[in-house]
Amino acid sequence: MPFNSLFSWFITKRMHQIDLFMKHPHEVQDELFQYLIEEAGSTRFGFEHNFQKIQQLSDFKKAVPIRTYETFRPYIDRLKEGEQQVTWPTKVKWFAKSSGTTDDKSKYIPVTQEALEDCHYKGGKDMLAMYYYQFPEASLFNGKSLVVGGSSAISTFNNGSLTGDLSAIIINNLPSWVELKRTPSKEIALMNNWEEKLEAMARATMNEDVTNIAGVPSWTLLLLKRICELKGVQNIEEVWPHLELYMHGGISFLPYRNAFLEICSPRMNFMETYNASEGFFGIQDNALSDDMLLMLDYGIFYEFIPMEEWDHENPQTLTLQEVEVNQPYAVVISTNGGLWRYNIGDTVRFTSLSPYRIKITGRTKQFINIAGEELMVENAEIALNKTCSELQSEVREFTVCPIKSNHASGFYHHWMIEFKTAPADLSKFEKTLDDQIRQMNSDYDAKRAGNMNLQPLQIEVVPEQTFLNWMKHRGKLGGQNKVPRLHSNDLYVRQIHEFIHA
Repeated sequence: MPFNSLFSWFITKRMHQIDLFMKHPHEVQDELFQYLIEEAGSTRFGFEHNFQKIQQLSDFKKAVPIRTYETFRPYIDRLKEGEQQVTWPTKVKWFAKSSGTTDDKSKYIPVTQEALEDCHYKGGKDMLAMYYYQFPEASLFNGKSLVVGGSSAISTFNNGSLTGDLSAIIINNLPSWVELKRTPSKEIALMNNWEEKLEAMARATMNEDVTNIAGVPSWTLLLLKRICELKGVQNIEEVWPHLELYMHGGISFLPYRNAFLEICSPRMNFMETYNASEGFFGIQDNALSDDMLLMLDYGIFYEFIPMEEWDHENPQTLTLQEVEVNQPYAVVISTNGGLWRYNIGDTVRFTSLSPYRIKITGRTKQFINIAGEELMVENAEIALNKTCSELQSEVREFTVCPIKSNHASGFYHHWMIEFKTAPADLSKFEKTLDDQIRQMNSDYDAKRAGNMNLQPLQIEVVPEQTFLNWMKHRGKLGGQNKVPRLHSNDLYVRQIHEFIHA
């Protein structure tokens, strides 16, 4: 088919470029750094931070402080009001709306044409290139692509600038030929009400020949189950016999993997990506490994904050040359979208330094360190998955927070879990889960010793659909919205309690 022939040519060209930055990562990042500084030298941000005098990275670090969204927001507000040449020289028309996981306030991330073309679209094409490189006999283009995107349609600021979920922005800017290979229609894809959209997507796609799907696991699973219900089947292969690839990201796939294996064909391939409103960062380039290749030529310059610096006002950062494997780092980016030394709030660890491969470990605001235990989301999810496998259980959703113990001076971790298949013995499940965490996290194990600083974890089982209904109550259904996994206080647990007993 013409699409497959054309893509074969693209794969050869692009894999050569990917191989180049894998072999020469530092040179590629150094060249990118110089490009970003030169391009933004004439902007207001560039003038304010003396970009014209920046010769090397040490100058950049001295001139530009690390910022979060809140501290970078004054520049974004000026862009939203219509001012141009603020942080990037080309016109900013689009803003990706993202509320994040732990903050109910909307964030508006500027999306330049360079960010769309050289980052987000490039990432999408590279996903397919890497897939075809691993599976030359793939036939994705013989059918249609299903994208389970966000729930926000496009809206307009007073000055004519446009905003919506990143998926909505991407759909609105896709070339017309792509529409021929995508389902459902743009009208359905951009529906705002998630429940109505889910039903419309199910009915519009269940008679198409879908070969590949992209979306957040939790919401994609709901869609697949609804389609199976409408068709009266148990497996999605009976609906889409040529379905071969699911591209997922946004949240860990581990808690949902077994549910997907139950509803999908054994032939299904799974591919993880690491993309966000701020940029496209990583792609799983090896089907036999669950880490991701850090993409170094997407217009993003990377720095990394070691864990011991996370709570510092002016944290020190490391470059790629300085990172180590299996250490948690917060990700800081400077981009062709006009973000400068921007702390995106995600944490990663490197699994390889040649080439640079990463795994997402959580969020800087989603880890528990009440007693020095340094529990990351990755620890919690792996331990929970191992416990479920050992005790023949399955978890739908969960969240964890620290609670002050009533009978001792320490704390305990309160796990609120919604089971699909509950364990026969909850006490045994608690102990097994606690032991699993102790085995993989030496800090947790040390603080649990003697039940002095940290008491044994406790599990509260909540009814089916609790998390889904709570997310709906919060206005967080669908798309890029995620259940917060770990939190440093009991805010979400209290909210869920109030919701259950309302």
